[in-house]
This record gives sequence, C-alpha cells and structure tokens, in this order.
Amino acid sequence: MLRNKLKKYILILASGSPRRQQFFKDLDLDFEIRLKEIEEIYPPELKAHEITNYLAELKASAYEGELNPNEILITSDTIVWHNDKALGKPKDEQDAFEILKSLSNATHEVITSVCFKTNEKIEILHEITKVTFNELSEESIRYYLENYKPYDKAGSYGIQEWIGFIGVSKIEGSYANVMGMPTDKVYEYLNNLA
Repeated sequence: MLRNKLKKYILILASGSPRRQQFFKDLDLDFEIRLKEIEEIYPPELKAHEITNYLAELKASAYEGELNPNEILITSDTIVWHNDKALGKPKDEQDAFEILKSLSNATHEVITSVCFKTNEKIEILHEITKVTFNELSEESIRYYLENYKPYDKAGSYGIQEWIGFIGVSKIEGSYANVMGMPTDKVYEYLNNLA
C-alpha cells in the first residue's frame, strides 16, 4: 500500500541492525541499506530522548551532501533509560550481567529516536515505552547471557527473546519500539510524506 505511494522516493535505511531491517521488510517497503561507522558519543548533559535524538541526527549528518533529491535517509538510535542514566550496549558479559541485575524487579524506559533526512530538511521523532521486569534470578540471567549473547542490544536484552517471555511482566507503549523501531510512527510519518 505505502510502497506504491512512495514510488518517487528511494528510502535509505542507515542501520546494520537485523531487527530494523526486518521491520522495513515487514512494513512492505522498498529500501536500500547504506552504512557508515559513526562514533556514538554525546554531550554528557543530555538526558533520555535528548540522547537518542542527538545520536540519530549525528548518524544522519554523516551523509550530508550525499543524498539525491528523491532520497530519504532514515537513521535511528535506541537506549534503555533507567535510574536517570542511559544504558547502551554492554561492554562485556559482566557488564551485561550487572545491567540485567539492575533492571530486575524494576521499570525502565526504552527510548528510540528516528531521524528522517532529505536534502531539504531533517525531522526527528521519538517514542518512549515503559517495560517492567519481574525479579530475575542470577541463574536465569546467566542462562540468558550464555545462550542468547545479547551484546549488540541496548540494555543487554531483546524483548522478543527468552528473557522477554519469562521476565517481562508489563509493557506500556509500543512493543516494536522496544525492539528498536516505533514502526507505527515511522509508517505514519512516511504515509503523511507520500
């Protein structure tokens, strides 16, 4: 449906995330993948969605002057926000263990920002989803880390994996957002653009 409306545009997804790429396939959109290595550093005074907005725009700025008039570049960033700090991807297994222990029996926010860049403008949207975990035993955390190795995921977990099935007791907001893309908002934005 939307694919036909967007025929005059070329969508470029600047993300190596298999989950985000799958979302675009599942939304039935034609898109290209273009990747650049970006050092994801942000000013320390930024908080919550300010961080993801900044990083999504930073990723888009790497393509400055490279887009054709009919191209729409899409970049995004996801963090877990908990106890007033950002939890990105874990450094190693011990870091992942500590992160999951801190999320146990608590509610955190998953924040994703999506940046749409053309030659004319940049627009950013963000989504916040609240996720509550049951108490996670050390044994279940270790089992999850050994078997699923979630080291490429913000907050050290994938909600669509084993830990999400056994550990998550409540979600307020977009489930897809927790996986890294608020698909309903992205679809709506592109639909309005078309």
